Amino acid sequence: MINPFDDTYFMKRALQEAQSAFDKNEVPIGAVIVMNNQIIARAHNLTETLTDVTAHAEMQAFTAAADFIGGKYLKECTLYVTLEPCQMCAGASYWAQIGKIVYGAKEEKRGFLTMKTTLHPKTKVVGGILEDECSKLLTRFFIEKRNLN
Repeated sequence: MINPFDDTYFMKRALQEAQSAFDKNEVPIGAVIVMNNQIIARAHNLTETLTDVTAHAEMQAFTAAADFIGGKYLKECTLYVTLEPCQMCAGASYWAQIGKIVYGAKEEKRGFLTMKTTLHPKTKVVGGILEDECSKLLTRFFIEKRNLN
């Protein structure tokens, strides 16, 4: 039996969040958190809107998911995010004990893999889901930013 709710399906939902960020002139990174094939949290970058360097998509999603389930541990959850999490977001995922992280584009300079950030030992990681689509939205955003300045 084919599962319509696979990593690609949920990454497309995260990309919708990234597009919302793009439309708000935020760096277009989106995230969803899934539990039992149900999206329990949706978020996108709000660092400019909230004037808050910690308002990354993942951080917003962790807060919303914890609120939804009524607890701080997200052991049974999967984070889908369009860009490899940074050190801060990976650290938060450690404390939330997220079960799985699925990311789209790789973050060569500040990603948790490059920074060698420790995840919770039980957290599984899958990268490169819809990588081209995720990368293209980010590239388009920064090209347009440069052309406006």
